[in-house]
Amino acid sequence: MKSTYSSPKSIRSSVLKPFLACLTLLCAASVASLAQGGAMSPYQGEKDGVTAGGKWMEFQSEDKMTGAKKVRFQLLADNYFKEDPEFKPRVELFCSEGKLTLANFNPGTWLAPPDHPGFWGQPKMEVMVRIDNTHDYKGWNWERGHALSMDKGTTRAMLGSQVFKVEVRTRGGREIAEFSPAGVNLDQIRQACDLTPKKP
Repeated sequence: MKSTYSSPKSIRSSVLKPFLACLTLLCAASVASLAQGGAMSPYQGEKDGVTAGGKWMEFQSEDKMTGAKKVRFQLLADNYFKEDPEFKPRVELFCSEGKLTLANFNPGTWLAPPDHPGFWGQPKMEVMVRIDNTHDYKGWNWERGHALSMDKGTTRAMLGSQVFKVEVRTRGGREIAEFSPAGVNLDQIRQACDLTPKKP
């Protein structure tokens, strides 16, 4: 009578081969997806990103309670801040039902304390902004020490520019985030956020 005994080694081999094959296919699919300009979303309920032209990414979601269509556009900086070389500063445009709700600058590190109050007493920080060959000082709302709320005029000027730089005060000193906003699909931005570019 022929023995049906299988050694632990052969069992491991028969289990591992299909597993490794699946793992290889998953890795290949992920690489292919990223090569086509996609990006995984870090937020629950938000679809993975698709390219929005240039270095911009678009992420879509839906409000669970109201059903409102939400879109987030993201532009990563070309550089890192010294406090966190793993997280690039970023500009994010949050839009809902075809309107801009927030233009956000996230430095990826803790900001220095706010330096002046706004009209309603809200904390603000003065930043220097360069858009192409012009520069200006802006007072942006200081959001709990980890982000700044950008003004709409700067946001629109950035959309029509080739060069966008923001100098901010972090806990480690002054830092400059450098962005390349050119190439964004302005039709996507207009439809999702009702935003059009303007000259600085």
